[in-house]
Amino acid sequence: MKIVKRKVAIVGCGLVGSTTAFSLITQGICDEVMMIDINKERAYGEMLDLQDCIEYLNKNVKVYTGDYSDCGDVDIIVITAGAPPKQGQTRLDTLELSAKICKSIVDPIMQSGFDGIFLVISNPVDIITHYVHFLSGLPKNQVIGTGTAIDSARLQNMIAQIAKVDPRSVHAYSMGEHGDSQMVPWSTVTVAGKPFYDVIADNKELVGDVDLDDLLYKTTQEGWEILNRKGTTYYGIATACAGIIKAILDDENRIVPVSTLLEGEYGENNVYAGVPTVLNRIGASDVLEIHMTPGELARFKESTKLIREYTDKIMAIHQEFLKNEQK
Repeated sequence: MKIVKRKVAIVGCGLVGSTTAFSLITQGICDEVMMIDINKERAYGEMLDLQDCIEYLNKNVKVYTGDYSDCGDVDIIVITAGAPPKQGQTRLDTLELSAKICKSIVDPIMQSGFDGIFLVISNPVDIITHYVHFLSGLPKNQVIGTGTAIDSARLQNMIAQIAKVDPRSVHAYSMGEHGDSQMVPWSTVTVAGKPFYDVIADNKELVGDVDLDDLLYKTTQEGWEILNRKGTTYYGIATACAGIIKAILDDENRIVPVSTLLEGEYGENNVYAGVPTVLNRIGASDVLEIHMTPGELARFKESTKLIREYTDKIMAIHQEFLKNEQK
């Protein structure tokens, strides 16, 4: 008899990585969590703190520290390490340093014999996820970014506040870049199955005037609203990450707007973008192509065009890395 334990490794033990580990442990999503960080004392401290939770939880999740060489039998590796944007920067401004960090992580992990699933949080997430896919050589279903999962949650919260319903009764996707160019296919947004357009039209006294462009803008800016007040975001994205991991490990076939490689879907090729994706034990198993209006599709393509431009930049940066290594 063989009992297989479900293992998750967290690379980067800052606030996002440690909170992701906390979410996994408190929800009992996996059997083991391995903490990895260049700052080994930080990783060890987080491990000790997380172990202290176990007595008061429903499941004894094993928490320990490790290194890249220990990743050979891990099911999912979460990459949170990166270069956070400074005041006045966008997520795209951190590209070169984030690429350097990414390469220093992925190369030794692949040398360990890893053949599981990469889940990337590091920003700019769509471009970094594409780079992880390139560096790892793994099939596209095994390299996923958190994409617009957290943006969609923020959007659903805002719509729920307008309609005065539970956010889980709202079905809405933010798509494209996890950044300023993301878009919302408003024609597909529903509240308990009722089109949001009809909710607005039928309930003027309840919802008042709704500015869809303003809603989208607030969705793109909420991360910055949090960052400007407390320094960074971590609860929301960590919980979204834990939900993605649960969908994979539990083979849920849950649809989440994650960043995945498009190969013909929405008329796009060779670009990672946030789109509704079926998640199960093999990772990103399928892309759900929702029907958008011509105008919505055009905005989606504007977003993927921007992602592609920066993907080309990171590949140019990679070539510079190779040249420097040969010197």
